[in-house]
Amino acid sequence: MEDKQILDLYFARDEKAIEESDKKYGHYCFTVAYNVLFDAEDARECLNDTWHTTWNLIPPNRPNQLKYYLAKITRSIALNVFRKYSAQKRGGLESEVAFEEIEGIVADKQNPEKELEKKELIQCINHFLRRQKERDRNMFIRRYFYMESIDKIAKRYGVNANNGSVILSRMRDELKEHLRKEGYLCD
Repeated sequence: MEDKQILDLYFARDEKAIEESDKKYGHYCFTVAYNVLFDAEDARECLNDTWHTTWNLIPPNRPNQLKYYLAKITRSIALNVFRKYSAQKRGGLESEVAFEEIEGIVADKQNPEKELEKKELIQCINHFLRRQKERDRNMFIRRYFYMESIDKIAKRYGVNANNGSVILSRMRDELKEHLRKEGYLCD
């Protein structure tokens, strides 16, 4: 079923919308949650929460790209679950390592009470990513949005894990410099 038809089902408040969403994007969304949590049961629960949240958001929202809209909802839910577990017990999950790698770049440690305008920051990061080589951009997104392991990313793009790690490290440094130039970071 096409996304437009699925969205029409949501707008008609037809529960078949959830079934069709799950059929078309269930595996994809499960993978997004699993890459954050590394637990199949928790990922399935996130998936159920994704369908519930989507039901509540559509309408009034009508996303242009349903796949990525669902992925964003799933990722947000999974990150909330991850944060809850992390607060209870610190572990060595891949997502925790990814957070630690990027945390120092996007957090304003000089002025923590100052909230950056989220939309502007996202635009700034997107501008940075658009300037990168396609492979490097995709590696960065797989690491920091989908929370994939460096080994898995390296294998996907035909580089060794050390090379993949170096590419991501350089990109984080470049992003940090880009954000500094744009006024989002202080020295």
